[in-house]
Amino acid sequence: MPRWLLPENISDILPLEARRVEELRRSLLDLYRGYGYELVIPPLIEYLDSLLTGTGSDLDLRMFKLTDQASGRLLGLRADATPQVARIDAHILNRKGVARLCYAGSVLHARPLHPLASREPLQVGAELYGMAGPEADAEVIELAVASLRLAGLSAVHLDLGHTAVVRALLDLAPPAPAAVDDLLAALSSKDEPWLRVLVAGMPQMAAEALLELVRLNGGAEVVERARARLPALPPIVAALDELEAIAQNCGAEVSFDLADLHGYRYHNGVTFAVHVEGLPAAVLRGGRYDGIGKAFGRARPAVGFSIYLRDLARLGEAVSPRAILAPARPDPALRRLVRQLRDAGEVVVQALPGEEEQAGDFVFDREIAQQNGNWSVVARTASPAR
Repeated sequence: MPRWLLPENISDILPLEARRVEELRRSLLDLYRGYGYELVIPPLIEYLDSLLTGTGSDLDLRMFKLTDQASGRLLGLRADATPQVARIDAHILNRKGVARLCYAGSVLHARPLHPLASREPLQVGAELYGMAGPEADAEVIELAVASLRLAGLSAVHLDLGHTAVVRALLDLAPPAPAAVDDLLAALSSKDEPWLRVLVAGMPQMAAEALLELVRLNGGAEVVERARARLPALPPIVAALDELEAIAQNCGAEVSFDLADLHGYRYHNGVTFAVHVEGLPAAVLRGGRYDGIGKAFGRARPAVGFSIYLRDLARLGEAVSPRAILAPARPDPALRRLVRQLRDAGEVVVQALPGEEEQAGDFVFDREIAQQNGNWSVVARTASPAR
């Protein structure tokens, strides 16, 4: 096997993409800071039981594990930063009021989320702790929409769901623990024939309502159809009220899917996602996950979202950066001009002696030339095409 060959679903990020990713990362973190979100940088590795707190089996299957030679305990390489940020809020910061935190960094997946997904995605996100009301959900969703618009999406379409609907229906006739995963899978895939088999032994009200969920997806009319066709249980009524309020105030196009159960064992309230044509999976996912900090000593209300940064970066066009080509001469006046240009934000590449061709993705549309004894920036007449 060639030594340069990388593992499956692992890849380098080359200059043009890396520039786009890094610029987007900086812009997003600046956006979050403008809303009052503070940056935290959790470690890439920590004890496995901490990383899996409150996340269910899905994250366990995606996580690389190893034994710590210092303690003998199992360690995990994080597959999602959110549990770490929850630990920081609950146990390290220990603030009494609302805490707004954001993060950006690599996560590692033992299994890719889909066949084309990287197993080392770059994740960026924001989390709000300490507030359970709809105002907190609205702020986080507004920030999520602003993130996508900053990346160049002019029209953001938000898919809304709510885990309380399914939870209330399952509480009517709690299935055996072994059957829950099959029920969730059938609902999420909208496999009505399979779902009919799974609900065959349930009370009629629960069975009919669960079957109805696979058809409750679409535009604004979904909420009214759900009110008419689902049992008027208090948790369901409250969930539909919340979804309706979010749809009216989120500032984006909205659709509803009451059978979308991503993160069901993790989220316990509203969920949201954004899918974009050309990408095989959602570019952004989020929702409410109250109580995740309980295992860390404090059960705090929480809502947030995460974005896979490389996927988001692919939505914008990768543009080769413009640059100025300069000679490399020991001339004080030339050095001063180069320094001034770089201080002003220009990219200036000084061609080393014998360097005849400029490699890389830069487009050298200008150069520094000496005219009448003075150095100045002039247009290049033979800029290589990019």
